[in-house]
Amino acid sequence: MFNIALFGCGRIGKVHAVNIDAHPLTQIKAVIDPYHEGAAKLADEYNAEVMTTEEAMADPDIHAVVICSATDTHADLIEQAARAGKAIFCEKPIDLSLERVRGCLNVVNENNAKLLVGFNRRYDPQFRTLKDLFESGAIGKAETLVITSRDPSPPPAEYVKVSGGIFRDMSIHDLDMARFIMGEDPVSVSAHGSCLVDPAIGEAGDIDSAVVVMHFESGAMATIINSRRSGYGYDQRIELHGSKGMLKAGNVREHQVEHWGDESCAAAKPQYFFLERYKEAYIAEWQHFVDVLEGKAEPQCTGVDGELALYLAECALESLEMHQTVKVN
Repeated sequence: MFNIALFGCGRIGKVHAVNIDAHPLTQIKAVIDPYHEGAAKLADEYNAEVMTTEEAMADPDIHAVVICSATDTHADLIEQAARAGKAIFCEKPIDLSLERVRGCLNVVNENNAKLLVGFNRRYDPQFRTLKDLFESGAIGKAETLVITSRDPSPPPAEYVKVSGGIFRDMSIHDLDMARFIMGEDPVSVSAHGSCLVDPAIGEAGDIDSAVVVMHFESGAMATIINSRRSGYGYDQRIELHGSKGMLKAGNVREHQVEHWGDESCAAAKPQYFFLERYKEAYIAEWQHFVDVLEGKAEPQCTGVDGELALYLAECALESLEMHQTVKVN
């Protein structure tokens, strides 16, 4: 049984708490959160202890940490865990500063720590099947990839101000997925965007609608389409076209029943929120981390992947601001 220290008791922390508790080889031993009432409630639910960061890092019975706290705490906690000899699962991003990320990863490497960064879409069964089929040669050489990602509704402007902006907060998932699906790194990024959904987002200094085009050394291209609003649910689709055909992963709908009548046909909307849409991905992601703890696997989404995703987000932002394509170094 692996004992886990859970940092952060918010929405995503609770998602991971369920999966940690449900797995036969893991249990929550410690809960750490500055919101003491929330920490006590979650600890009581899972028969865990409320600890300070220092207590959790010093406890030899804690084998791994799961970091779901505020973004500006991630790098510090990763470094402390690495020095304490803990395996580390950290929600994206490691930090909003590339310089800080690189310094953090130096500490991880110096201590030979295991670090898994939580880009959960890599573990989604639909997207994983698409990648597996592509790697099997089902559609030949990749030519164009289209990733569509639209949130059901925009976040509050106050969140936008601290999120790092749409590229670092939202597109970063899709930038990582493009690398993951294609199996290669882009050589250039071109980004375009507008504020079309909520004027308050524009007043906060961000955009809410974006298109990013990535070129790869092989000649293949990827287009990422983002919007902070869809209105009809959480729109998550991938289309990969190759020399021998095409692979598509469509939306997961609220149910699969369709109504066909004389006047029209109707189907259910996509699932509304990311917690429902990616429930199976979070479970599979945790299973992979347990495999890492058991020594059966190496992390599939490493600190380097987290660094590169943030770097590509920075390239997209530079492209948007400069109105030109940015080369990826």
